[in-house]
Amino acid sequence: MMSFMRAFIRLAALAFCLALLPLSAQAAPERSPEQLIRASIDELMGKIEGRRDYFADNIDELQGLVDDSLEDIADFRYIGASVMGRYFQNASSQQRSRFADTFRQTLTDTYTKGLVTFDYREVRVLDAQESQRYEDQASVAMEVVASDGSVYPVSYSLRLTDDRWKVVNVIVNGINLGLTFRNQFDLAMRDQNRDYDAVISGWAPELAVEELEEGSSR
Repeated sequence: MMSFMRAFIRLAALAFCLALLPLSAQAAPERSPEQLIRASIDELMGKIEGRRDYFADNIDELQGLVDDSLEDIADFRYIGASVMGRYFQNASSQQRSRFADTFRQTLTDTYTKGLVTFDYREVRVLDAQESQRYEDQASVAMEVVASDGSVYPVSYSLRLTDDRWKVVNVIVNGINLGLTFRNQFDLAMRDQNRDYDAVISGWAPELAVEELEEGSSR
């Protein structure tokens, strides 16, 4: 059970990045967020289908694929600012940029491992989606089905930036990852007496096994 849950921790990062891979780079605003997510996931699954053992032995290659795919797609500066929360305003421009890069690297590393270790059976975008309330904001619901039949709901939050839809947050099994990371950054800042450089250097976000296993039903 513990080995499965360790893999599930990596699912959080996996879910965050699933929608950000190759096809989204060419996405035009007339493509709906649902179409974008569905096409990107199909593209990703096609690339790793039947090759998980290969990538497990060639992690650097998979990591390069993931990192290249994220280039110019994910707005990590926006995400980084959100995670830094109230500390963002007093951070220097160099610290802001450094944290965005650090956050991207840690997420990419975790995601890459999750792709080859999380034992999933299916990743599916739901046919029934809620209608958009705002023109520049949207959410897309999907599910990750584990090999034991467990189903983990995932909800993406997207925003329209420069005529491109980009994922800016994700909720896995009812757990808001953006808020979770923000709370962890806040705790680290308090533990380090608001030493930005120390917090950024030591940034290693974690998600509690119990929290992800039980979801928001606790």
